[in-house]
Amino acid sequence: MFILYYKPTCPFCQRVTQTAENLGVEFDLKDVSQDDTFADELIAQGGKRQVPFLVDTEKEVSLYESSDIIDYIRENKPAATDAADTPAKPRVHISNSVCESCEG
Repeated sequence: MFILYYKPTCPFCQRVTQTAENLGVEFDLKDVSQDDTFADELIAQGGKRQVPFLVDTEKEVSLYESSDIIDYIRENKPAATDAADTPAKPRVHISNSVCESCEG
């Protein structure tokens, strides 16, 4: 199971959650800005109050840095059951550049 400590307003967290959504990966989301218990867990597990922070409970892996987290979930995402059953999500861009989320 993937646990993601995050803040909804953090652009790096948004990048991770959007990529995960595009890949069909689910997280147990823990918003550290809304719950001090989650913030305390984050510090206990990672040593600092930096987000995003991913914990893979099955492989006992934990990571900071959005790019590292995105690479990790791409390589370790659960096998898809059937791609035909998953509706395509629209991709909205604010600028003319292609975001890394859409590369998923």
